[in-house]
Amino acid sequence: MHKQISSVQNSIIKSLVVLGEKSKARKQSGTFIVEGRRELGLAMQGGYQIQQVFYYKALLPQDFDLNQFAANEYIEVSKEVYEKIAYRATTEGVLAVVKDKSLALKDLKFNTQTPLIMVAEAPEKPGNIGAILRTADAANVDAVLIANPKTDMFNPNIIRSSVGCLFTTQIATGTTQEILEYLKKENIATYAAALKEDSEYYHEQDFTKATALVVGTEAVGLSDEWLNNANKKIIIPMLGKIDSMNVSVAAGILMYEAKRQRNFK
Repeated sequence: MHKQISSVQNSIIKSLVVLGEKSKARKQSGTFIVEGRRELGLAMQGGYQIQQVFYYKALLPQDFDLNQFAANEYIEVSKEVYEKIAYRATTEGVLAVVKDKSLALKDLKFNTQTPLIMVAEAPEKPGNIGAILRTADAANVDAVLIANPKTDMFNPNIIRSSVGCLFTTQIATGTTQEILEYLKKENIATYAAALKEDSEYYHEQDFTKATALVVGTEAVGLSDEWLNNANKKIIIPMLGKIDSMNVSVAAGILMYEAKRQRNFK
């Protein structure tokens, strides 16, 4: 179905704005917004169902095929409306309402006996989550787990900062206790990054077996629950004046060390 909307006062547009801004609206509707041609393509590849497509024709290539999205509805909008609903008002020309998916631990599936998993506990900034997801895609890790999430994973800022990598890597969320229990049940060794006296250098560990690398927030680090239950505490040497680094940078260092040990396979 195709229709046109030219007024920002249209009720559909008002609901779309709320969907982008409010986590509660996303949870209640079971939908979220994806903006950009590449991001929508990755969402489709990740098995997400596109429900409504909103597009501003002047920004789309002439040969762009909207029907590739297999949406239930296509809505052409005016420039004013597009600038109202888009984060990147002068680029791309298309965004969509997409059905969310379960992010339950029980739905994780691995094609290897030695999965590499990245765990982040209570990350607060969508930009950091997006950066971790982007690096996880680059390193081709088997899953990213978010413990005690502070924001829903379908926040537009996470999608944007991950450049669509939210859809390219397996993701699950849960409490710290749930994730610890899951990793223990699956016989996945946990390595908790922590600035502790008994922490061992990260590059001296064996990450070639089933491994979960765990990072906490920059402000408080990991909870005692992780520190007391991890197989080992590990540390990245800090050679300057400060004693911590950005959580997404730390996660990237650990992921690539693990992939180096695995000969980047």
